[in-house]
Amino acid sequence: MLYLLLQKKHNSMNLIIAALAPVIIILFYVYMRDKYEKEPFKLLLFSFIGGAVSVLPIIFVEQWIISLKPALSQMGDAFYTAFLVAGFTEEVFKFAVVYILVWGNKNFNEKFDGIVYAVFVSLGFAAVENVMYVSDGGMDVALLRAFTAVPAHALFGVRMGYFLGIARMYPELRQKALINALVYPIMLHGIYDFMLMSGKNWLLLLFIPYVVFLYFQGLKGMKVTSDTSIFREDD
Repeated sequence: MLYLLLQKKHNSMNLIIAALAPVIIILFYVYMRDKYEKEPFKLLLFSFIGGAVSVLPIIFVEQWIISLKPALSQMGDAFYTAFLVAGFTEEVFKFAVVYILVWGNKNFNEKFDGIVYAVFVSLGFAAVENVMYVSDGGMDVALLRAFTAVPAHALFGVRMGYFLGIARMYPELRQKALINALVYPIMLHGIYDFMLMSGKNWLLLLFIPYVVFLYFQGLKGMKVTSDTSIFREDD
């Protein structure tokens, strides 16, 4: 009996490691892409923890929005769940965490910083979510999500952070950039979930090309922002 208990604990630990491994790899990659001035570890840790803690209010808000859902067709139900329940709620909370913890901080002084902080917050959320999914679904789910859901959350964060960086560096563009920092991640997230929830084979066929598009867009955005990042004087 003791052996079985130890074996179960060992298997659970392996699943947690498998769930967190892609998160750690992506965080390290984004951190290393910050060429000019590395962000303080303490602030990055707070950002990650803030994203993780946001899971709790997100769960309650999503449950509340689901309770308000009217009678809809299959496609309507998928659209409501993908864009409003998941995309809108999760990205709004991620945005709020970045804004509360980082926006006014003196270390947010170049364009690429927006990407760094938004990705750390997004992957804080993704880490908790991934542990929950992988603990329930096993190693196959861990492998699948390592190349889809976890990077997708990071790439939504890249798009959010790209516009946050513009808003921080260019006051004349701030209002539009802040709106885009919310709208773009919500749309990208909603499309991602809608393809999976729709039940339509033709949308499922487009899912992998869409994930490739997210990778391409996100990596290109990181490269351009990193290469052209400039410092900003403190307010």
